[in-house]
Amino acid sequence: MSTQHTTSGDPARSLALLWRTQEPTSRRNKPDLSVDRIVSVASGLADADGLAALSMRKVAERLGVGTMSLYTYVPGRGELIDLMLDAAYAGLHAGGGRPGGWRDRLGAIAHANWRLFLRHPWMLQASRGRLLGPNLVAKYEYELSAVDGLGLTDGEMDSTVSLVNSYAEGAAGQAVAVGETERASGMTDGQWWSTHGPVLASLIRDSDYPTASRVGSSVGREHRTVYPAEHAFAFGLERVLDGIQVLVDSRSSAADGV
Repeated sequence: MSTQHTTSGDPARSLALLWRTQEPTSRRNKPDLSVDRIVSVASGLADADGLAALSMRKVAERLGVGTMSLYTYVPGRGELIDLMLDAAYAGLHAGGGRPGGWRDRLGAIAHANWRLFLRHPWMLQASRGRLLGPNLVAKYEYELSAVDGLGLTDGEMDSTVSLVNSYAEGAAGQAVAVGETERASGMTDGQWWSTHGPVLASLIRDSDYPTASRVGSSVGREHRTVYPAEHAFAFGLERVLDGIQVLVDSRSSAADGV
C-alpha cells in the first residue's frame, strides 16, 4: 500500500481551512454545503473505495452539486485530504476513560490508533504529519500526557509516543494488506491454504525445513490462519511496551540515585 503525497496544494490554504480561519460562506442556493459536509462525504468515499478513487468530481456528484462549486470551499484534492486526515482524528481518545498506569495508557493509545487505521485504511496511503490541524494537535497532547511525569526528557516522551503510534500503524497496514488479499482472491487465508496447501506440501518435504514446518503447522492449528492479525498486534505491542519499561525503569533508578 503506497503512500500518496497529498499536501501538494498551498500549505497556507490547508492550514487556514484546518483551523477554520477562512471559513467559506455557503451560497444561498446551496445552504447545506460546507467544508465539514464536503469532508464527511469525501471520507465516506475513501472508506468505501480507497484514496486512489477519490476525486473532486466524485465528491461533487455525491453531494449533488457541480464540481466547481466545491472549489469555493476547498482549493483542491490535496487540501481536501489534509482536512479528511485531521477530521479522522477527531475524538480518537474521547469517551474511553484513562487507564491508571503508563503502560495501560500507552496500550490503550496503540489500540485506538490500530482501530482507527482499520476503520479508515485510506489513511495508510496518505502522507501525514507535516500540517498540524486541531484534532491532530489534541491527539498529540493527549498521548504525551500518558508518559508525562515518568522522568523522561521531552525528546524521549515524543519518541515514545511516536514509537507506539508507528507500531500501531505498521501492524494495521499488515492487517489491511491481508484483508485486501482475501477480498481480491475471494478466499480467506484459511480457505486459500486449505485449497492450495496440499500442492505446496507435495513440493516441500518437512525434513528439508523442519523448524519452519513445525512452527507453521503449530500456528495454523492454533489460529487457523497463517497471519493472526490481532494476536500479532497484541504480542508485538507487549514487546514494545517491555522496551519502554526498560527506559522508564532506568530513569526511575537514576532519579533514586541507584
